[in-house]
Amino acid sequence: MSGFKKYFRRQKLSFKVDDQNPKGTAACKFLIEQYGTVPPEDADVIVALGGDGFMLHTLHQAMALDKPVFGMNLGSVGFLMNTYDTSDLLRRIDEALSVSISPLRMEARYCSSGTETFYALNEVSLLRQLHQAAKIRIHVDGQVRLDQLTCDGVIVATAAGSTAYNFSASGPILPITSNLIAMTPISPFRPRRWRGALLPDDVTIRFEVLEPDKRPVSVSADYQEARDVCAVDICKAKSKAVTLLYDSHQTLADRIIAEQFES
Repeated sequence: MSGFKKYFRRQKLSFKVDDQNPKGTAACKFLIEQYGTVPPEDADVIVALGGDGFMLHTLHQAMALDKPVFGMNLGSVGFLMNTYDTSDLLRRIDEALSVSISPLRMEARYCSSGTETFYALNEVSLLRQLHQAAKIRIHVDGQVRLDQLTCDGVIVATAAGSTAYNFSASGPILPITSNLIAMTPISPFRPRRWRGALLPDDVTIRFEVLEPDKRPVSVSADYQEARDVCAVDICKAKSKAVTLLYDSHQTLADRIIAEQFES
């Protein structure tokens, strides 16, 4: 992940809104009347209107199109978003600071057969599917680091996603420029004292599911899920990235620092 830098003015905007958000739909109509809109593939900047979940979907689309995203919060938390304000939007984008985020590449190996690849900007999460705890062996760069983790699941989070599910599971919050990823267990039973690991973001991780017939496990990359997996391979997708734009007075880096002092 690179540090924040000054963006520059672009004129062609594409507004994206969650159709299930009435407030967002009304706001989108107003903004289109004020600034116009073009299809996402023709835009200089995609403007996302909604909450963090919708922003995450938009970021995946923008990553495929290689377009920067300026989000405005019309959801509940809005951690990834800027404040909603319809005035002077072009100036805000002109003065915005940008940060580039590369996703995790996750390859799920199904117990039946075959593999499927997904990308995660926030986190990859392995979760038990039934009432019994999962048993997972953890490899880092080809070396077994934990022979058996008995748990409800385990998370691998990017710095951008470290304040989300990872933090709720008592994982660490990572500075956006740290070049680290967090590995955090969910309700670990054995080993009792293992609380996770901080790893360089250039490592390769493999989770091997033990007793998959008795203790089935699913895996999700952000909002995409694969069930009944026997192994999961994770690495940083260095060839992919998405650019986020933030008001200069409240960047994502500022929010991540502030989150560590919230009561």
